[in-house]
Amino acid sequence: MALTDRTTPQDVALNTDLYELTMAQGFWESGLNQGEACFNVFFRECPFDGGYAVSCGQGQIAELVENFVFNEDALEYLAALPAPGGGLLFKQGFIDYLRDFRMHVDIWAPREGDLIFPREPLVRVQGPVIDCQLLETALLNLINFQTLVATKTARVVTAAQGHAVSDFGLRRAQGPDGGLAVARASYIGGASSTSNVLAGKIYDIPVFGTHAHSWVMAFPTEIEAFRAFAKSSPKNCVLLLDTYDVHQGIKNAIKVAKEMEEAGERLAAIRIDSGDLAKLTKETREAFDEAGLSYVKISASNDLDEYTIQSLFAQGAPIDSFGVGTKLATCDPQPSLGGVYKLSAVRNSKEEPWLPKIKLSEQAYKRTLPGIMHVIRFVDDAGRPIGDQIVDDSVAVGNSTIAVDINDPLTTYDFTGATGIELLEQIIDDGKRCKEPDTIVVAKERCRDSLMRLDPAVKRFLNPQTYPVGLEPGLDKLRHELARTERRTASKTR
Repeated sequence: MALTDRTTPQDVALNTDLYELTMAQGFWESGLNQGEACFNVFFRECPFDGGYAVSCGQGQIAELVENFVFNEDALEYLAALPAPGGGLLFKQGFIDYLRDFRMHVDIWAPREGDLIFPREPLVRVQGPVIDCQLLETALLNLINFQTLVATKTARVVTAAQGHAVSDFGLRRAQGPDGGLAVARASYIGGASSTSNVLAGKIYDIPVFGTHAHSWVMAFPTEIEAFRAFAKSSPKNCVLLLDTYDVHQGIKNAIKVAKEMEEAGERLAAIRIDSGDLAKLTKETREAFDEAGLSYVKISASNDLDEYTIQSLFAQGAPIDSFGVGTKLATCDPQPSLGGVYKLSAVRNSKEEPWLPKIKLSEQAYKRTLPGIMHVIRFVDDAGRPIGDQIVDDSVAVGNSTIAVDINDPLTTYDFTGATGIELLEQIIDDGKRCKEPDTIVVAKERCRDSLMRLDPAVKRFLNPQTYPVGLEPGLDKLRHELARTERRTASKTR
């Protein structure tokens, strides 16, 4: 979906937190707008207590950057904003600066559908410090939610063991745009279709849906409702059995299926949306098989997630497909990825070397990594990932295959003999796309293939094994040196 399909360019620029603009004005007034910065989007812990995340949202970055402009409506609004202490919030000179503003950033990111792990850049942004700062909120808004949804869907699809999963979450999503993001990201994460017709149109995702309980309730009897729907949609006939009583619904659906056969049609499937799904689907399968209707599929819905689906299969439930709604669209039980956008290097001009920066904190897990970071993914001869190394070229020690664990400096990984692949690709050069985004079909296939190659111990839901991510030795040394320097500096100013 093009952002301009839902918004106008000035809406894109104003889709931000106010402090991005107040900082931009401060940079402009201080003369720092001539300087350059490097920022990274990353998360600190895998979502859902899992072992991985699915990179998603990067395919829409080019649209965001190229449409990031301030037109007169936006400028008039900003120029009239009052400051809490009196007067106007923004100076006229800064408003004039924004009038001609265009993004001049360079951006690198993993491909959509690639697996990503804690502390690794989901996006790396370099360029004028104002440009980088103004991009923060909109970029996080784009990447955080879609990565979370794609990851949740990948887990649900893994639990479904090759059976189709459809996104039924629109009515429970966080607004219209949230519903579109869910449909897009869930398709990349492995869903086979969506109930969201607008998403189907915009993204060319297969759409799926038949009838609700209200259809059955609108007719005098259930059998009349089933017959009417079979007549209306003989090529898309899935009957919902649990409006009144599933056992009677089974009998009525079998009657209608037989009538459809006589008319040269076939009942595609039945759906059950309540009750003991394992018990009821077994009874349904047995009844339809005895009636010679083994071709009729069974679909299940009703607040499903990866754990429920896993449990249903453990109980031997003969379910062919799943409609997953609320818990997918809201990413239950984790509503946010927690991705952040942190400064890692600065320089006064393009001609100067980068000066690495580090953020310290009272909480160790909030400390950042310095430098211009790359990610090298090491794979074995079969293409299976065995570990990642985060590198800063300016301090890299040769072509080291040693990595120091990102959280435990006493633990190292040796990737000697494995093949190293650069994970980040440049997608924006001086504010313009330098490659077209992959289609979501390509991203979906990449996600599927990546999960197939990932160690099952990392994919498991309960206590997954931690995937090895470490720092190239030069970067590990730089991190410690910068931390010591910043602490000494801070102690001298007290």
